[in-house]
Amino acid sequence: MPDRAPQPVDRQLPTDEARDLISLARDIAQREIAPRAAEEEDAGHFPREIFTLLSRSGLLGLPYDSEYGGGDQPYEVYLQVLEELAAARLTVGLGVSVHSLSCHALANYGTKQQQVEHLPAMLGDGLLGAYCLSEPSSGSDAASLRTKAVRDGDHWVIDGTKAWITHGGIADFYTVMARTGEDGPRGISAFLVPGDAAGLSGAAPEKKMGMKGSPTAQVHFDGVRVPDERRIGEEGQGFAIALSALDSGRLGIAACAIGLAQAALDEALAYATGRQQFGRPISDFQGLRFMLADMATQIEAGRALYLAAARLRDAGRPFAKQAAMAKLHCTDTAMKATIDAVQVLGGYGYTADFPVERYMREAKVLQIVEGTNQIQRMVIARHLAGPEAHRAG
Repeated sequence: MPDRAPQPVDRQLPTDEARDLISLARDIAQREIAPRAAEEEDAGHFPREIFTLLSRSGLLGLPYDSEYGGGDQPYEVYLQVLEELAAARLTVGLGVSVHSLSCHALANYGTKQQQVEHLPAMLGDGLLGAYCLSEPSSGSDAASLRTKAVRDGDHWVIDGTKAWITHGGIADFYTVMARTGEDGPRGISAFLVPGDAAGLSGAAPEKKMGMKGSPTAQVHFDGVRVPDERRIGEEGQGFAIALSALDSGRLGIAACAIGLAQAALDEALAYATGRQQFGRPISDFQGLRFMLADMATQIEAGRALYLAAARLRDAGRPFAKQAAMAKLHCTDTAMKATIDAVQVLGGYGYTADFPVERYMREAKVLQIVEGTNQIQRMVIARHLAGPEAHRAG
């Protein structure tokens, strides 16, 4: 079959600098990430060297203030860079999104002194972050978390276990939500915990369906002492900080999902235009043409949806509902597009000789992370119809 190189996505970007950043991301994706993706995912290899390269290239702190080593870029630009990286390898795109999520608390709620002390290394000095909210017994119901932080003089002592932590066990720093007061959301505070803190350890990585190169693990806190200077925000503000971070993080997941879906479409289109059956390319058959058309339409719609939400965020307007919509639509689109890509390739799509079977396995997790798609529907419905009425007794 003849090679058909995927065409770059036609993007509307606000500045020449943004266009340069997209070109840089594409170059790194095509030259350094994509050629090794299949082999390294199969081997379960985490490409830490790629994250070092992204940090040195200025792509690991794009949405944050340049005063602290960030890129001063609007979210609409940052998310399109994420999409390019995720299209080359989801482990990288999602990893950058999680790193950005882990920087959110300090960048938006930290004191000036905290930001000056910690943010430059987090944004541009090669450090890698992790975000610790979920626990073995509290996933969707995050406000019921049990990890505790107890005051001991000018320190806090953290005990508990976090679960499903991307970069768990290998991160250089962890943004940790822990209970410092009463039950429920008002008793939670946020802490910035160094990855080499005494008493902090990562469990063996989970054995997953996909994204095998991205370590996901429980993180144990056994008497981890953290000075009060590493508490972010006020006591009891941690849950509000966590939800604020997740609104932005869901846009990152949406962008990654569209990147993955675009990669699946590119692969399906290349195969369909090159594969001959009954004396003509299979892309001539209406059944497959309609599948490709539907994939492309849903991908474009998802891209428009996440960018519309990002532009609201950039304008300082409420965007939580739109972020939930984007996460819901884009991750469902990724799941459908990758399934259809396997179908277009037929038997070849079910083999590891082509990447679409990996894309399909990877897409599933995007419907789960940072709030399942059932949770997204609840969030959207609350914005539309108000909070649910709870029966007493």
